[in-house]
Amino acid sequence: MTPDNPIYAAAVWIIPLIIAIVFHEVAHGLMARALGDPTAAQLNRLSFNPIRHVDPIGTVVLPLGLALAKAPVFGWAKPVPVDARRLRNPRWGMVAVALAGPGMNFLLAAIAAIAIGVLYGQMSGPPEGVSQFLFANLVNFLLINIFLAVFNLLPLPPFDGGHVVEGVLPRRLAVEWAKLARFGFPLIIVLLVVVPMIWPSASIVGKIVGPPADWLVRQYLGFAQLFA
Repeated sequence: MTPDNPIYAAAVWIIPLIIAIVFHEVAHGLMARALGDPTAAQLNRLSFNPIRHVDPIGTVVLPLGLALAKAPVFGWAKPVPVDARRLRNPRWGMVAVALAGPGMNFLLAAIAAIAIGVLYGQMSGPPEGVSQFLFANLVNFLLINIFLAVFNLLPLPPFDGGHVVEGVLPRRLAVEWAKLARFGFPLIIVLLVVVPMIWPSASIVGKIVGPPADWLVRQYLGFAQLFA
């Protein structure tokens, strides 16, 4: 199977994406449990089994379509349930829970960078066969984790960055801000699909997420060279 094969092209994106978003969601649940809320654990959502977290559209259909179209690949899983009322400090606890997801992605990107450096250092030539497939997955794993982390830090609901904003706002404003979460999915569609179609120069991904993500990718690849 070659990189030009559609199945290969989809696999080297979807496999690392599923791992990245599952770990992202489990990190939210682990942080919540550490801060006093065992809801995710009680519902058996702290499992790393992808089946427990897969959203048919966000985890399979959308990423597959993007991969086959050779467009930037992103997606989402079923959110891990968190009950802020059970946290020891609900307000700042939710900030910590929100940051745990992107934090996990940054950690996974570092692990991917180390693996890329080690694998590259052992190569005597261009990767082929299994090595090529593994190398492609590792590179995409690094890219996806960085993109997911930066993307989720956008200071808008329902992103993790939106929960951080809610936590630092005065309580009265935080209540009003939280009400925007009900428009989360439509907001994602408008920002990622509708706006770029109408105003290509106003792409959220290209203008806001892209520059810091590209900078971070360069830093992580520089880190990878230490292990080559």
